[in-house]
Amino acid sequence: MEEIYAKFVSQKISKTRWRPVPPGSLQTAETFATGSWDNEENYVSLWSIGDFGNVDSDGGFEGEHQLLCDIKHHGDVMDLQFFDQERIVAASSTGCVTVFLHHPNNQTLSVSQQWTTAHYHTGPGSPSRSSAPCTGVVCDNPEIVTVGEDGRINLFRADHKEAVRTIDNADSSTLHAVTFLRTPEILTVNSIGQLKIWDFRKQGNEPSQILSLTGDRVPLHCVDRHPNQQHVVATGGQDGMLSIWDVRQGTMPVSLLKAHEAERAPGWHSRLGVRLQPGHDLTVREFEPRVGLWADGSEPGACFQFCVSLSLCPSPVHVLSLSVPKINKRWEKKKKLLEFSHCHTFP
Repeated sequence: MEEIYAKFVSQKISKTRWRPVPPGSLQTAETFATGSWDNEENYVSLWSIGDFGNVDSDGGFEGEHQLLCDIKHHGDVMDLQFFDQERIVAASSTGCVTVFLHHPNNQTLSVSQQWTTAHYHTGPGSPSRSSAPCTGVVCDNPEIVTVGEDGRINLFRADHKEAVRTIDNADSSTLHAVTFLRTPEILTVNSIGQLKIWDFRKQGNEPSQILSLTGDRVPLHCVDRHPNQQHVVATGGQDGMLSIWDVRQGTMPVSLLKAHEAERAPGWHSRLGVRLQPGHDLTVREFEPRVGLWADGSEPGACFQFCVSLSLCPSPVHVLSLSVPKINKRWEKKKKLLEFSHCHTFP
């Protein structure tokens, strides 16, 4: 059976991200970050699983997750990404983008870099600005790309105080999420159901490719790229639909999966998140509708398995649930973690 440890954290958790392991390492992730939202004071926190990864007799992790350190965050944490082993990038509902630095010697977090007005609205005929939420961030060291409710795309570098490039009015609707395809190319999703590919090598402000679903323009809230096949991406829509896209093949998705019913009831908080991860990754799950996707097989033509996990509870969400499957040294992990699976083979 899968082991699940739950910890009461007294705050609403919006984002969870595992700290990446060093390239080529055979270790599993042992540290993860969380961001909170809609609290009197919001925090970015760093956690460890158990006693820094002690294992039991079966080779699995034991003990509950422990808070290593945290730091106050102005506004709701809209997105959260690890920039590298020591730095975490947080997107705020105030339009600010902050890079936090972890100091392992004394287990503290500090502000390493900050762009306070990365996203903002301007009034008609007026130079005055009002903050616009930064809705998504993606990192590919040394670059950081952000998108926001203002339809703006920013390209930052961690060692630069100003944006390297900004595409104003990149979209007339809200940009909800962004991911890298290749180093010079990004893909964004918006509130009218479109995917747009942008090439930073081009000087213009027009996307190089637009993909969309026919029919209703259902907002797309999340996107992620296959870890091994850069042309394959997955999106999650407001209607609870997961769409799998091959950006080489036309402008339509190659597969559609109904993940959950998207209708909301009063007093219930509903979020849909998509993450494409290698098959042996651990996963952090919150007590709200979440979707986690794994890639089962990395060779061309291998079966690409999408696994969906859903749960629902009334808002506010105050419990952080850490799912720690039994992973032994021989990688004998074939657990039924999720509700259902669907396989689609890509050429």
